[in-house]
Amino acid sequence: SALSAPTPRNQRMMGALGARRGLEWLLGLYFLFHVPITLLLDLQVVLPRELYPVELTNLLKWYMKEFKDPLLQAPPAWFKSFLFCELVFQLPFFPVAAYAFLRGGRRWIRTPAIIYSVHTMTTLIPILSTFLFDDFSKASAFKGQGPKTFHERLTLISVYAPYFLIPLMLLLFMLRSPYYKYEEKRKK
Repeated sequence: SALSAPTPRNQRMMGALGARRGLEWLLGLYFLFHVPITLLLDLQVVLPRELYPVELTNLLKWYMKEFKDPLLQAPPAWFKSFLFCELVFQLPFFPVAAYAFLRGGRRWIRTPAIIYSVHTMTTLIPILSTFLFDDFSKASAFKGQGPKTFHERLTLISVYAPYFLIPLMLLLFMLRSPYYKYEEKRKK
């Protein structure tokens, strides 16, 4: 009858669909929230200061002091190049990815999402390595600006870690999800 109990196969399919949609929502929100973070905070390092109201520059100064972030206090050229990539390549991708994941089921996002995730994780390796291993003494290039204790290093790493872990999750999702691995045959 039409009101019979769902079969175990149907329950698994509904569970997989629910898990996929939940992950798509998480990723969609990640990309949606990444837009203001990038525009209002990250890009202050590479864009002219005149573009930002004093409240935003003060917020960045508070963050740098509170978290002892040496890369934003005295940004090396390599870090500025990562922020330039964020401006030119990632920022235009964020609203596209937010749309694709919040709307759901947009298989065309697979390849751009893989490229984004690999690029982002690659940039996070030198950033996290700097926080873990660099010398932040007065004699270093950072002139004493940076975390002093292991706890301060871990706190700073915890700020950046989601920008490695979420792209890693995205990469695994795009590579392992049967839904996103399936490619529709194009009509000739």
